[in-house]
Amino acid sequence: MTPEPNHDSKLTYKIIGLAMRVHRTLGPGLLESVYRRCLCHELRLANIPVEQEVYLPIRYNGIDIESGYRADIIVRDEVLLELKAVENLGRLHEAQLLTYLRISRCRLGLLMNFNTLSLAVRRRAL
Repeated sequence: MTPEPNHDSKLTYKIIGLAMRVHRTLGPGLLESVYRRCLCHELRLANIPVEQEVYLPIRYNGIDIESGYRADIIVRDEVLLELKAVENLGRLHEAQLLTYLRISRCRLGLLMNFNTLSLAVRRRAL
């Protein structure tokens, strides 16, 4: 008997499936903001709470520093999505996702690149 997937696995599976739907429909070559808006639309249609362009303050020596950093999408206050529309994902993109996870309330992140023939996804957790 296969064990029941945990909540995080079910949620990330659903998110990735919806992102694949967006990618199949639009294909590569568009701006990141277009993919973000379409993915948020799909998440809302699936009744999954989502926020986009979420401000991420930097906490330094006990104070919040205005940073200008924003998470592309946060799903259910649990999963941070960092969307890209680049030729290739690199270590800098992964480092950015991990930094955003550290300064956010999320412990699970998905890095997604829509500018490829097949949607590229990397999952990271703290």
